[in-house]
Amino acid sequence: MTTILAFTKHHIEKARELALANYNEERSVVTALPQIDVISFDDFTDNELGVAMFDGEKMLGFLCCYDPWDNAFDSTAKGTFTPTHAHGAISENRGMIYKKLYQAAAEIWVKHGITYHSVGLYAHDLQAKDAFFACGFGLRCIDAVRPVANFAYPVCEGITFDELAKTEVSQIRDMRNALSIHLGESPCFMRGTIADRESWIARAESRDSRVFVALHDDLPIAFIEVKSDGEHFATWENSMQNICGAFCLPVYRGKGIMQGLLNHVITQLKVDKVNSLGVDFESFNLSSSGFWLKHFTAYSYGVTRRIDECALMS
Repeated sequence: MTTILAFTKHHIEKARELALANYNEERSVVTALPQIDVISFDDFTDNELGVAMFDGEKMLGFLCCYDPWDNAFDSTAKGTFTPTHAHGAISENRGMIYKKLYQAAAEIWVKHGITYHSVGLYAHDLQAKDAFFACGFGLRCIDAVRPVANFAYPVCEGITFDELAKTEVSQIRDMRNALSIHLGESPCFMRGTIADRESWIARAESRDSRVFVALHDDLPIAFIEVKSDGEHFATWENSMQNICGAFCLPVYRGKGIMQGLLNHVITQLKVDKVNSLGVDFESFNLSSSGFWLKHFTAYSYGVTRRIDECALMS
């Protein structure tokens, strides 16, 4: 007989084993993912928002989340996020297990006023995806990865590639601004005020990253920004670097310039003995998602559900 219990510290080791097994399932398909022997498992117990399913002493699955926060995705709702290592399930009847786990967890979350639910799922775990889609979730974010290996691309006449020094990153400020404006348009609708945009640009310019650019007549026309980590735990490995920003001026698109710039980035990362290059992006950013999925393989999907406010009525 199966039971669903509150997730406690006593469940951490079994949960860690499940999370690692699920990661290795994805890695068997997406071989560019780094090998990980032990997942640095967050506690997920102090907030008392997690659940675990057992058949006797055997853990069938678990579902936890980070502490909630207000104004999730710039909405008026309180939200929470379940990364891929904060849940896991055995392969047998995995879809059913996830449906029951989410039913139990969502009841707790909504009682705490948490109505924006976000979960990271492995891209090739069809049972998990079907279960959460059946529970009202939709795709929002994608994590993808590729080996640090060059590929064929069109010759870009008159274009050169370079890396900006820390003192030169302000040269791409206009492109960062254009990227922010683009993300506010349909179908992304990730809009912010001018002050929000300036604050985001200032944070981007001050972070520890490397900025590579394509140049025409010595002026930057496209950039790719890379840093050492990302949001998924796989990106924390030293053998992996991660793209945290990219843009090409519209007039230069469709000419192979971004492919050339990506190849330049890969060539430079080879020098540093990097094995994998990751990127994360919004699935509804149609102009960029097509490019990334042409050159990278998706390994994680961020799915979200917004519970209607009527659920909070007494």
